[in-house]
Amino acid sequence: MTQNKQPSPLDIWWIALGAAMWGLDGVFIVTLLHYVTSSQIVWMEHVLLFLFAFPVLLWKRHELKQLKLNDWLAVLFIGWGGSALASVLFTAGFTYGNPNVVLILQKIQPIFAVLLATLILKEHLRKNYWKLFFVALIGAYLLTFGLHIPSTAGSTSQLIGSLFAIGAAALWGGSTVMGKHLAGKVSFTTLTALRFAVALPLLTVIVLAQHPNWQTIGKALSLSPVWANLLFQTVVPSLISLLLYYHGLDGVKASHATIAELAFPASGLLLNWLILRQTIDLGQWLGFAVVWLAVLQLSKLNSKPDKIALSLESSSPQQADLASK
Repeated sequence: MTQNKQPSPLDIWWIALGAAMWGLDGVFIVTLLHYVTSSQIVWMEHVLLFLFAFPVLLWKRHELKQLKLNDWLAVLFIGWGGSALASVLFTAGFTYGNPNVVLILQKIQPIFAVLLATLILKEHLRKNYWKLFFVALIGAYLLTFGLHIPSTAGSTSQLIGSLFAIGAAALWGGSTVMGKHLAGKVSFTTLTALRFAVALPLLTVIVLAQHPNWQTIGKALSLSPVWANLLFQTVVPSLISLLLYYHGLDGVKASHATIAELAFPASGLLLNWLILRQTIDLGQWLGFAVVWLAVLQLSKLNSKPDKIALSLESSSPQQADLASK
């Protein structure tokens, strides 16, 4: 079993940097969607990512032997829920519902993460955290809509799309908590490899169930622009980003990490403006600033010792053990 590292202000920034790389997805995925479906893209990425995962898991197999049943259930939740099902639900939400509604519902992910962190990980949250939590949610709202009020007509299709988006947010929030549960028990490289390896079988079943046209896929893979985009998607927004994310997660509470993850929509907004030349209004720039300021304050909060934890550590060993669970 690996040892939990000492918390550092940099840990929040590792998570924010990893999440910010997820924002590269929307810019470079456009070319791929002309040739293959979104689920096929995710599946092909995981096939390539398995080339990283297999040797890592073989090398770190001694870490796997130390995992208990509840640890493997957490791995299964991260792989199937966070990597596979959440991506499928989020994409389906865009198909059925209003894209703006789907985006804003995805931003409720921190709510699920915070609730699960307090229930499962027994994390103690300071009063200052709740202020940052609500400020970050306001920033996420401004990132999506600016200073405008969203409007949408109610329908069965909109309801289905909204439920899909809420499901994706819950799975991603839960994956943050499960990742924190495993951090310290295995190295961040092993945790990243496990996520990719466990997700691949389910993604394969999903793709096969859709009866793909293999001739079309093969033709797409014969084109150099497709390979260039696919390799970039695999290496940067998937592999490197998650390595950085799990590297920081070991020293950060799950409730803090989920706010740092809001760097994802912030970076996506900035890249859309820089590369796709999409207009950004004043409200969205304000939201961009609010999210990053929230992350900055979290990095300071994360470096301060928890008074309750210190008092428990100074008391009996039995009480200290309870505090660490």
